[in-house]
Amino acid sequence: MTSEGPTGGFGKWSQAGVPHRGWSCIDTEDLGSPDLVCEMCERQDVRYVHYMQHPEYPTVLRCGCICAGHMEEDLSGAQRREKSMRSAARRRRTWPDRKAWKLSQKGNLYIKAEGYQVTVFRKGTAWSAVISRPDTDFERFARRSYSTARSAQLAAFDALMFLQSCGKDS
Repeated sequence: MTSEGPTGGFGKWSQAGVPHRGWSCIDTEDLGSPDLVCEMCERQDVRYVHYMQHPEYPTVLRCGCICAGHMEEDLSGAQRREKSMRSAARRRRTWPDRKAWKLSQKGNLYIKAEGYQVTVFRKGTAWSAVISRPDTDFERFARRSYSTARSAQLAAFDALMFLQSCGKDS
């Protein structure tokens, strides 16, 4: 029997004054490994965090998928969010190894993906990146330098995902 969710009766599920329904997911995060214990059931290790907010509860709770789904009364919605985070983690892991990466005449790595061009280049002894849209004047350079081309590629992937999720490329 699972210890997650209201049927487990653990953690805040058994505490008076803690709402069990009517929560909203306001954000999600992939921690990279299960480094958190669900703040609702207080038992489940969590990698993919669902940030849950309730108008009658003073703080945002960081929860696992099952608890989040019960809290918002939409288990399939929570599972879709988690599936999306898992998919993004898989895409991120394989991003630097994609065969679509090419070498420019200047010796820079570049890839065209999702309507963007990502270029990774040497910046002194370090690496940096720029994301641009060839059909517009949009161009964003990395704010940091990276010790390897691979770490610059991964940072560019993260920035690309952020741009897409927020529509910040206009």
